[in-house]
Amino acid sequence: MEGFIIKIRKEPTELKMLKLLNSRTSLSAKDKNNYHYLEKGFDGEKKFDAVIGNSSDCLLIIPDLLFEYQNTTFQIDSLVIAKEEIYLFEIKNNERDHYFKDDNWYLLSGKEIKNPLLQLKRSESLLRRLLQSLGFQLPIKAYLVFVNPHFFLYQAPMKAPIIFHPQLKHFIDDLKATSLKITDGHVNIAKKLLSHHIEETTFHYIPEYTFEQLKKGITCVKCASLMKALSLQSLACEKCGIKEDTETAILRSIDEFQLLFPDRKITTTGIHEWCEIIHSKKMIRRILFENYTLQGYGRSAHYVRKNKNTQ
Repeated sequence: MEGFIIKIRKEPTELKMLKLLNSRTSLSAKDKNNYHYLEKGFDGEKKFDAVIGNSSDCLLIIPDLLFEYQNTTFQIDSLVIAKEEIYLFEIKNNERDHYFKDDNWYLLSGKEIKNPLLQLKRSESLLRRLLQSLGFQLPIKAYLVFVNPHFFLYQAPMKAPIIFHPQLKHFIDDLKATSLKITDGHVNIAKKLLSHHIEETTFHYIPEYTFEQLKKGITCVKCASLMKALSLQSLACEKCGIKEDTETAILRSIDEFQLLFPDRKITTTGIHEWCEIIHSKKMIRRILFENYTLQGYGRSAHYVRKNKNTQ
């Protein structure tokens, strides 16, 4: 049986937006760097999930948590409840060689970078105080995890709470072997923490953009490149070769339109222009009518998503 995962890790909204913008406009060098930084971080978190997800029923796994405690916001990449302890994992996907000296972290070039152990310590302290405020006194074990096999840290402190890529599977196996089966108490702690999880609404790296300046078309679900129409029923990506049903692709494109332009109304004309390669306006109208609710009349007519409970 796999580990009990009670929250699925989702691609960060900020990363989704940058991925779409990267396909539809020319990002500045700074914005591209931010996009690749977020993408690399998310890939690292998925690598960690792949290792810890193949575990027994003695671990309760909660990825990607965001809390606000005493006017301070902090994020936890992955939290695991096992036996009578809570494990906090700060996941890094760094590559290349680094070195540690006088409590500072450096690239081999000599450039100093942020010390991730300080970030780990801050998150551990805030989580402990949050748990205490909820009435829980469980000990916390916090670890910095480097999931990239091409990362190396010279002069790493022996007693630092760091797990390197070659050690990760062995660490998880040991954790499973010494843990007990998940109890109602574990689930109660998880539910309490999830009730305090907040969705991020502030996006730090998104550049300004307008509808008019973005390229129109349908992006590939895999690589985000713009697709071409094979027929009325299917589309294909020229870059990675993936094919997709036209209706599925249109519905996904409407979601992307809403993500990038939350204040813009959904209309047949607007979505027809947004998708561009779909020449049949009648098809757009049908798909909207079947999946959305029409509101208003005449020029004010627009569509809103149907309530799933009423479908």
